[in-house]
Amino acid sequence: MKTVLSIAGSDSSGGAGIQADLKTMTMHGVYGMTAITALTAQNTMGVTAVMEVTPEFLRQQLDAVFQDIRPDAVKIGMVSSPELAEVIASCLREYQAENIVVDPVMVATSGAQLSKDTAIARIRDEIFPIVTVITPNIPEAEALSSMKIRSESDMEQAARYLGDTYGTAVLCKGGHSVLDANDLLYAGQYIWFRGERIANPNTHGTGCTLSSAIASNLAKGLPLEESIRQAKEYLSAALGPCWISEKDPDR
Repeated sequence: MKTVLSIAGSDSSGGAGIQADLKTMTMHGVYGMTAITALTAQNTMGVTAVMEVTPEFLRQQLDAVFQDIRPDAVKIGMVSSPELAEVIASCLREYQAENIVVDPVMVATSGAQLSKDTAIARIRDEIFPIVTVITPNIPEAEALSSMKIRSESDMEQAARYLGDTYGTAVLCKGGHSVLDANDLLYAGQYIWFRGERIANPNTHGTGCTLSSAIASNLAKGLPLEESIRQAKEYLSAALGPCWISEKDPDR
C-alpha cells in the first residue's frame, strides 16, 4: 500500500485539516500518516481557538514517520508560524521527500486567520521551491502574487508568476469565482479544468480534501495532470455535477 503524510492542523469538527486528509487518503486506498502542526477548536461556523505544537515536537513527529514508514507523497496544509515552516522545510530536504503538495492555507472558509504573515513568507521562500505543486484558491493566489485576479487571464498571469518564481507547478483554484469553478494548472503550459459552480453550502474542508486527493494519486504513481483530474472528479462527485478538462499548450 502506498503511503501519504499529511502535515497540517487538526480540525475538531472533522471536516477539514488532518481529519479530512485521513478520510480522503482512506477513500483513495493509501495509508495515511500525520504530523500535526496545531490543534484547533473549530466547526463549520468558525475557529474559536488555536494551539500550536512546538517546533521541537513537530520535528519529532516528522522524524518518527520518515525513519520508519517513508511517505510516497506529502501534503502540507496549515502552518501557522515561521518556526514550524522552517522545521518542515529542513526535514523535507533532509529526507529528500517527493511528491509534495502544498495547500497554502491562510484563512479558513469561515474567515479565521490560520497562518501568520511571517509564516506565509517562510513557506513561500523555503517550501515552495522544493514542492511538486501548490494549490492556492483565488484569494491566496492574489496574496502570494500581489496581483488582482478578476478574469481567466489574471489567473494565468498569477499562476505563471508563482510557478516561474518558485520553480513549481501551480493549481489556481477558481472556486471563489462568482460565475464558475474553473481551475487552472500551470506547469510550463496552461491546463484548464472546467466546471460549473455547484450550489452546495457545505464547502468546509474542500481545499484539504482536494490537495490530499492529489497527493494520494501522486503516491500511486499517476502524473500530475491525471492526479488533479481524478482528485477534482472525486471532490465534484461529492458536491454535484461533473466537469471537463482543457489543455492549451500555446497560451
